[in-house]
Amino acid sequence: MLIWLLAGMGVFLLNVYLPAALFFPAMGLKIHAGSRDELPEPSKMVRRARRTLANFQENFTIFLALGILAMVVENADMSLAVLGAQIFVFARVAFIICYMISIPFTRSIAFTVGFIGMGMMAYALI
Repeated sequence: MLIWLLAGMGVFLLNVYLPAALFFPAMGLKIHAGSRDELPEPSKMVRRARRTLANFQENFTIFLALGILAMVVENADMSLAVLGAQIFVFARVAFIICYMISIPFTRSIAFTVGFIGMGMMAYALI
């Protein structure tokens, strides 16, 4: 389980830095190093990256809590919890990619699959 929690953190960190990495070329070094009082309008890709991050922030704390609980609760079904964590991590990667390249229904499916993964993690605790 710990490996998959760390993998989830890795995907989360990549998602945290994605909007800044996409926005940096538009800002340039001078603006980035300054006070950033007046920023240029973010591109469509930067706005998408920010929305994927906001969505990930809403789900990541629940994922972490369920993963930690699965490691702590004595009678937890660890194989089901790990499978749910794996599904969540891979679904989040798919969600970010589908959102960034604007595949409407596929990103919704990826989100739902990730949500099911968290549901499996929760069910493993019962």
